[in-house]
Amino acid sequence: MAANMYRVGDYVYFENSSSNPLLIRRIEELNKTANGNVEAKVVCFYRRRDISSTLIALADKHAREMEEEMENPEIIDLPEKQKHQLRHRELFLSRQLESLPATHIRGKCCVTLLNETEALKSYLDREDTFFYSLVYDPQQKTLLADKGEIRVGNKYQADITDLLKEGEEDERDQSKLEEKVWDPSSPLTEKQIDQFLVVARSVGTFARALDCSSSVRQPSLHMSAAAASRDITLFHAMDTLHKTGYDMSRAIAALVPQGGPVLCRDEMEEWSASEANLFEEALEKYGKDFTDIQQDFLPWKSLTSIIEYYYMWKTTDRYVQQKRLKAAEAESKLKQVYIPNYNKPNPNQLNVNNVKPGLVNGAGTVPGPPGQTTGLGRACESCYTTSSYQWYSWGPPNMQCRLCASCWTYWKKYGGLKMPTRLDGERPGPNRSSMSPHGLPLRHSGSPKLAVKTRQAFYLQTSQLTRAARRICQDLLRPRYLARHPYIPVNATAIKAECAVRLPDMPKNPIPSKQTVRKPLESVVRYLEAHPCPLKPDPPRGASISTGSLTPIKSSPILNNGSPTILGKRTYEQHNGLDGTKPKALAPQWEIVSKRGSAPQQEEVHELD
Repeated sequence: MAANMYRVGDYVYFENSSSNPLLIRRIEELNKTANGNVEAKVVCFYRRRDISSTLIALADKHAREMEEEMENPEIIDLPEKQKHQLRHRELFLSRQLESLPATHIRGKCCVTLLNETEALKSYLDREDTFFYSLVYDPQQKTLLADKGEIRVGNKYQADITDLLKEGEEDERDQSKLEEKVWDPSSPLTEKQIDQFLVVARSVGTFARALDCSSSVRQPSLHMSAAAASRDITLFHAMDTLHKTGYDMSRAIAALVPQGGPVLCRDEMEEWSASEANLFEEALEKYGKDFTDIQQDFLPWKSLTSIIEYYYMWKTTDRYVQQKRLKAAEAESKLKQVYIPNYNKPNPNQLNVNNVKPGLVNGAGTVPGPPGQTTGLGRACESCYTTSSYQWYSWGPPNMQCRLCASCWTYWKKYGGLKMPTRLDGERPGPNRSSMSPHGLPLRHSGSPKLAVKTRQAFYLQTSQLTRAARRICQDLLRPRYLARHPYIPVNATAIKAECAVRLPDMPKNPIPSKQTVRKPLESVVRYLEAHPCPLKPDPPRGASISTGSLTPIKSSPILNNGSPTILGKRTYEQHNGLDGTKPKALAPQWEIVSKRGSAPQQEEVHELD
């Protein structure tokens, strides 16, 4: 019951597509619509697959800088598989809000700010756990460091001096460590200090009456007196009293110099009403992110001025009224919502019982553990297993990839595969759909890594198990059929698995192979030297042939007597030349028509010495 109860502030999975990974969101509000449905106002988190490659390069650079600052060798010592899976745990916070139906919630997760003192491997040990350290702006397509990070670590701690022993004097210069701004043991009494502060407030009220801009902001005497009673006036009065050595006459004279009374104003007085409204609007949108408030709403104000105004604004009645209004709105909103488990079948599920084994080459059934469905030729794209209680189609339809139940759950939660796949350009997949039948990489417009062509010579060495599988599994492999259809991929995984099953039952006697007697190389060289290939004469140019006496016959087919025409196939000698001393001249087309009934000439064949 508690697992299906979702509250404001929870990090949850949302499903917007049956084939795409789940979305990760934080619930900000739960609202009930007019038709009775519940909508969740959520904060968006983005995965690495959701941002551009340029921003991913910036994120990797930021991660390397953090590794250098943390000086943690554990990150470097992680194996490649764990580094690959750790990228799936990284998220990017955004300020974007959106509303989604609460019925699309698929479970809870945990998202935390990356802690420098916590080991990264701990995120892999806990399921449904993610971390973030950067903020992504979907509109501006920017990636910035989160300003709200907690600075934990040795570099942020204060250096504490050793404790002084009894009777030991502190040799440090106290004037360099701190500055004295008030002396509580002054000769003035509390009554005299209060009287001086009243005089300072009166001078401040009179100074506002003389100032034109202040008379506009505080048109009445009560407002001017209230502004003069703020802390900025009292601080200035006490500083003046301390600087004059607590001499009342000198301090009063400093409040009213020769140019007129001193006017002290804080940020609450400096800001206009329109600026205050902009600040409240920005605070409603960004919260206490003062950097974004300055950039988007108040660029003419300094960051110090905005922060100072915020803490003064919290002491006003305006803040108290807004806080009461938000509390009343929160009372009317939903605090939690119950979402039952989603048990509908996924459209990507594959019904293995309805798949015909002949559709995939080499798709013979391979014995597997009891209670699990054996794979029909294609292994899991992630873990290479061939047995699973449920299969799911994954990836582009033309690649015909699929995942087992465990890897499909991992894909939906973390947005990636447990192992690097050929779609990432890191390793070839088990089904090798992107490879030609001979194992050569094909051109791929979407991935430059798959389009690499090498000019170096290579040698494909076949293992003994593969050579044995060719003979043992001839009924599944069908070598003659594959030779005529070289574009059909060969499922080597299923062939090898079937070979491992049949191999123990094969007879122990080796299969006799046909011995081929080949002549030595010297005899071949002597023959080529004695029978060089003659040069073919060029056909005569400009020769006019009279064909007026020829009568074409349409009823009977024209026989091909060995000449290269479009009316029939050419022989082997016409392609490569005939070995012999007498070169054979090509017959013109009109001679073929006239000699259509003649028998084909006997070709002269020479044997090697």
